[in-house]
This record gives sequence, structure tokens and C-alpha cells, in this order.
Amino acid sequence: MADQSDVETALAAIVANALYPNGTAAESAIGRICRVYRGYPTAPALDADLAAGVMHVSVAVGQAPARNVTRYPRKWITVAPVLTVLSVAVSPQSATFSGACAVGQLAGVIVNGTAYPYAVQANDNPATVASNLAAMLRTAGWLVEYAGSTVGVPGAEQFTARVVSGAGALQEIKRQAQEFKISMWCPDPATRDAAAPVVDEALAGLNFIPLADGSYARLIFANSDAQDGAADAVLYRRDLTYNVEYPTTISQVIPAMLFGIASYTANANFVETLPAT
Repeated sequence: MADQSDVETALAAIVANALYPNGTAAESAIGRICRVYRGYPTAPALDADLAAGVMHVSVAVGQAPARNVTRYPRKWITVAPVLTVLSVAVSPQSATFSGACAVGQLAGVIVNGTAYPYAVQANDNPATVASNLAAMLRTAGWLVEYAGSTVGVPGAEQFTARVVSGAGALQEIKRQAQEFKISMWCPDPATRDAAAPVVDEALAGLNFIPLADGSYARLIFANSDAQDGAADAVLYRRDLTYNVEYPTTISQVIPAMLFGIASYTANANFVETLPAT
């Protein structure tokens, strides 16, 4: 089912893809180092990065409470399969993505039994898919090697990667509208002026965004404001607020089984398949 965290993850990916259209291994679109993440920054880390000319972009839920906007009848909706155009080649501890990206696909890696799925966005390419997965792995505490469209975890005892297309059926059981704030924390006005249009255009150009469960969220612009606090002489901030309407769903058939869990003998013969994760 879709959750607040899934919306934050999708929004952060859109922003990161806009600022790093060739992945974070390449230079950003504004020529500055940009850190994009969920949640708000901590003061010591933010102060140190601003002093070094590094910009932060945080994605977090707004202060307004979520609204219940449930209005559709409960019925099963078939999720049409998407043509698989993105592919991945896996080595013992790394994965390299290639091909083209299409909304409705899921890409992910599993490291030591934990899966990290990513819903492919409209502005993705193999490098940004690898970049977003690398960010998820770093957030989980893994030491990550990332370059171009390749992401690796050198310390992994178990590593695999997969790309699948959405399929199956979903039933919406409730729907909510919630505000999400995308905040740009910049070291100077010029950086803010360069970054704001890039982020704003990437979000404003989308009516719907895909979520990891196979459903879609509606994206509606709500507000924009700038802050130049006298007490924070080196902080120039711009906030974009979007109202996101998204469903909570149940699945009759898993929309896209990215990973299953299997047991193997010492010589890698297949023994049994357990329920999917």
C-alpha cells in the first residue's frame, strides 16, 4: 500500500533527477553540490555544508493535517503490464542498469535479505535509477560504490538486483490529501535563483507521479515562499508546497513482484520458494 514515506521517496527522486539529470556521479544542473533527502536537515551538518557552498533540498510532510478524501467505490482495477525497456546486469556485489525507463516499472536491489525498491519516474534514465538506489542504500547505512549507471555494495554478503513491470490488480480502500514541503537550503541568493526554477519546473510539469505499490498520486501546487532570516546570514531558503492526493490500496495479485525469497543448498540447487517480500 502507498504510504506517506512512498510519496516522500517519489518526490525526492523527482527533485534529485532534475538537479542531477545524469546521476549524482556527474555534475549537477546548477554546478553546485546538492544533497536531496527526506526529512529536515540537522543544524550542524547544514551549517557546515552551507559554509562550503553545498545546497540541501529536504522533502517532508507539511504542518497541515492530512484530509480524508475517500470517494471512489471499492473495486478491483487491473494494472496493465508495462513494456520492459530497462534492464540490469548483476555481478556478485554490484548492478549496472541500461536501456530506457518507463513509468510503471520497478527497479531494486536486495542486500543481505533486505529489499530496496524504487518506482521509476517519468524523468528517469539508467544513471538516475542507479543514483536513487545508491541514495536509499546510503540512508540505510551501507557503504556504497556508485558510478554512472552502476551501484554496488562491497560489504554485502548477499546482493542481487532486478527490474520488473507492474501487473496485477489493486483495490483502493481509502484516499488522503496531504501537503508536502520541498525546501531548498542555499548558501547564497544566486544558488537559490538557479535551483528554484529547476526544481519548480520538474514538479509543476507533473500531474501524477507513480508510487512503489503500482498506484499513482496526484500532484497539485499549493504555495511558494522565500526566507532570508537576519539571524541566518548564510542561509537563503525557498519552499515549494504541493498538495498530494494518494490512495491506500490492497493487492489481489502483487502489482510487481520485484523480489521473492528462496532457499538454496550449498551447491545452489533450488529448494523452495517462500512468500514474496
